[in-house]
Amino acid sequence: MKQLYQWLIAGVGIVLLSLGSLAFAPPAAALTQVQLKQVGYRDCPPELAAGAVISMGAQSANCFLVTGIAVNPSGKYVVDADVFGRIYDANNNPVFQNRSRVGTIAEIPPGESEFEIRISVAKNQPLPLQLKQFKASGFASRVRPFYYDHEDDDFDFDSDFGF
Repeated sequence: MKQLYQWLIAGVGIVLLSLGSLAFAPPAAALTQVQLKQVGYRDCPPELAAGAVISMGAQSANCFLVTGIAVNPSGKYVVDADVFGRIYDANNNPVFQNRSRVGTIAEIPPGESEFEIRISVAKNQPLPLQLKQFKASGFASRVRPFYYDHEDDDFDFDSDFGF
C-alpha cells in the first residue's frame, strides 16, 4: 500500500511539474494566412536569367518571375511566408513535380503589397504557363534566421520592422 501511495504522489508531482512548465514556455509563432491575388508571371530580366538551369542537372531553363499582390489582414508584418501553388505548362503538365511550394516572401507588410518570386522552368515545357491555387502563410516573428544575414550593414531587420 505504501508503494502505491508513493507511485501516486510521484505521478501527481510529474503532472504538476508538466503543467507548471507550460506557464514558462515561450509562445509559438502563430501562422498567418495571406491571400495572393492577381497572380501572373513574366520573363526575368537578363541579369537574373543568365545561366538559368533546373535542379535536375545542367539542362537549360527559362527564368520567370511569379508576380502578384499579397493581402495581409493581420495588421502586423508577416515574415518567412511560404508560397504554395500549382504551375502547369500549356499541355497541363506540372512544372514542379511532386511539390506545390513555389518559394518564400521574406516580409509582407500589413495591407496589400506586390511580390515577386523567381522560378526556373525547363525549356522543353511549352508556354504559356498556368498558375493555379496560389496562397501563402507566414509568421509573426522570424523562424529562419539565416535569411536575415545581409551584407548591407545598414539593414537592421528588428528596428526596420518593429521587432
